[in-house]
Amino acid sequence: MLPSQRLPIFPLPLVLLPRATQPLHVFESRYRQLLSDCLAGSREFGIICRTPDVAEFEIPVGTVGCIARIESSQSLPDGRSNILVVGSERFTLTAFVDDPAPYHVATVAPFSDDAEPLSGLVDIAERLRVLFARVGRSARAIQDDATPLPELPDAPADISFAIAQYIDLELAEKQRLLASSSPRERLQRLEEALAPIVESIERRATIHTRAKINGHGEH
Repeated sequence: MLPSQRLPIFPLPLVLLPRATQPLHVFESRYRQLLSDCLAGSREFGIICRTPDVAEFEIPVGTVGCIARIESSQSLPDGRSNILVVGSERFTLTAFVDDPAPYHVATVAPFSDDAEPLSGLVDIAERLRVLFARVGRSARAIQDDATPLPELPDAPADISFAIAQYIDLELAEKQRLLASSSPRERLQRLEEALAPIVESIERRATIHTRAKINGHGEH
């Protein structure tokens, strides 16, 4: 991303995280135009989380969003589209600007992590990997799902975003993760979210597996 740039903005009640995939259904005419313009150009636009109680032009300056890159687009007969985007770089909202386009356009600035010693991240990242694997395997067992767990990135600073897209977090918590410039803080937040549930979900998985074998489970 350039030091500052103009970017089409799609305010949505969701948080797009870096490297996360997100399906979207585009139906409003203004965002159909956004999609058309993006497909003809850079294939990128910005997603900013907006809750229903906040008007679109009242999204605060400094709000952190994420660039969405269009990976695929399927047009429907009535003009709507189903698209798949992948999160790219984070940005902060500088200002909405006047533009002839029917959708929102804003100037945005890059948003990146603070420099933190790698040595202080490795241990907590490894603990989080183990927690995610334990919770993920148990959840798969409960759902009778043999799908392998997703591969996690090597870089500790990226692990939190990778894991956060797969677990159930409240919208506000996802936005706090997106807006955190501290990899350590993000890793700690997710460790605090997963650690209390790991033993419970493993017990449920064990009961489910036994029930499949002997026809009944524990009560």
